[in-house]
Amino acid sequence: MTQTSMEQSGVPGALQAAPSDTRRLPAGKPRSLPVGKWLVRAGITLIYLFMLSPLIFVIWLSFFKDAIITFPPSGYTVSWYLNAWRNAAFANGFLLSLQLAACAAIGGVILGVAASLALARYRFPGRRTLGNVLLLPLVVPGIVAGIATYLFYLRAENLFDVDIVGTFGGLVVAHICLTIPWTMRLVGASLAQIDGTIEEAARNLGAGPWRTLWRVTLPMLRPAIVAAVLFSFIVSFENLELTLPLVGPGKTTLPIAIMQYLEFNLDPTIAAVSAAQIVLLGIVMLITDRFVKLSQVI
Repeated sequence: MTQTSMEQSGVPGALQAAPSDTRRLPAGKPRSLPVGKWLVRAGITLIYLFMLSPLIFVIWLSFFKDAIITFPPSGYTVSWYLNAWRNAAFANGFLLSLQLAACAAIGGVILGVAASLALARYRFPGRRTLGNVLLLPLVVPGIVAGIATYLFYLRAENLFDVDIVGTFGGLVVAHICLTIPWTMRLVGASLAQIDGTIEEAARNLGAGPWRTLWRVTLPMLRPAIVAAVLFSFIVSFENLELTLPLVGPGKTTLPIAIMQYLEFNLDPTIAAVSAAQIVLLGIVMLITDRFVKLSQVI
C-alpha cells in the first residue's frame, strides 16, 4: 500500500511509520548504575565500617600472639581464649552475670508490661508523672543511679536490720529497675499500634478482663515481649556502673571482673573475653530482630 492510498483510507500519517524512540542496549551489556548511586553505596559502606571498626579491631586483637600489643603482630594464636576460659574470675563472673541478667529480664518484663498496660489503657491521676518516673533510668547516668541505690540500700538496712548491699537479691532489684523502662518503650510502642476495638469486641462477646488479657492482648504483644526479654537481658548483662557499688566480696559480674583484670594486666585476654561477649550479644540481637524489627520500636 502506497503512502497516497494510506492517506486516502484515513490512516493518520503519524501511525503509518512511527519511528520507535526506545533505545535498547546492545545484547550482553547490563545497564550500569549511575555514578551517584555508586557514591551513595560507597558512603554507606564507609559509615558501616566506621561504626563497626571498634568491634572488628577488638576481635582482631584477640588473636594477636604477642602479650604486649604491637603492630604489625608477630603472629596469631587462640591461646588468649584458653587463658580466659581457665581464669576463675571470668568464669564465675560470667555465671553470675548470666543468672542476674535472666532474673532481671524476667522480673523487669513482667512489671514493665503491667505498667505499660496500665498507662495505655487506663486514665488516673498522676498517670503522666508515673510514666516519667518509670522512664528515669534512661536519662539518669548509671554511676549516679548506682550510688543513689547504694545509699538507699544502706538506709533500708538500718531501718529493717537486714543485709541488702552485696546480696544477689539486692542486685536483682536494682537491675529490674534498670530493665523496666526498656520494656515500657518496646511494649508501649506495640500497644500504640494495636487496635483497641479488638479488645472491646472480645469483651462484648463475653470474655472477662483477664481472659481478654491472656487470649487477645498478650498474644498480640508477643513479639514485643520477646524483644523486651532479650533486650533487657543484654542491658543487664553488660551493665557496670549500676552494679559496681552493689556487689559484695567475691561476687563480681563479668564486666567488673574485666575491669579488675585490667588493673594488673594488659594483654589480649581482655580482647578475647570482649570478643566472646560481642558474639554472644550479637546472637541475642539477631534473635531479637527475628521476632520484631528493632528499628520500629527503638
